[in-house]
Formats: sequence, C-alpha cells, structure tokens
Amino acid sequence: MDKRYSQMTPHELQTEIAGLTEKARKAEQMGIVNELAVLERKITMAKAYMQNPEDFLPGAEYQIEGTDDTFRIDYMNGVFAWGHRSSSPDQEEALPISVLKEKS
Repeated sequence: MDKRYSQMTPHELQTEIAGLTEKARKAEQMGIVNELAVLERKITMAKAYMQNPEDFLPGAEYQIEGTDDTFRIDYMNGVFAWGHRSSSPDQEEALPISVLKEKS
C-alpha cells in the first residue's frame, strides 16, 4: 500500500515529485490533458507537505502562484490555508500552501 504524503520523509516526497513530474511530461507530450491536470495537482500537494505550515500566518496576504490574485489567510488546517481571494472576497476557499508566495 502506498504511503500518504503526510507520512513520507522529505526525501521520499522529492522522489515522488520527480516521478510525478516525469509522468506529467509524458502526459503533456501525448496530449492527455486530464491526466496532466491530475498529476499537476498531485505535485502541488506533495510540495505542500515539504513546507512548514507555521510559516504561513493567519491575517497575512500572499500571492497565488500563477495568478494576479492575492489570498488572505483566515486560518490554517494542516497544509491548507483557508481564506479569501482578492478577486472573490465573499467566497471562502482552501488552498494548499505550496501555491502561496510572499507578496512582492
């Protein structure tokens, strides 16, 4: 049985990310869009488990990777930050911490 990301060591997570990245590259080359999207989400989640949730502070705003949106954290739950995007302040959502970057 496979381990959960939360049970893996940093080395195991890096190995998993490398394998998923290779599979994603092949899926992209073959034009399998659905598989590529799933693999990219798995990579994002594995990267979240390599970060320290304590580095992300409730009340702080972070840039969402790949977008112009910012995200204000209301609270943390594991490797997920719960809060609101600047583009949709009335809708609460959870994002893996691996997609949040310091605002520039």
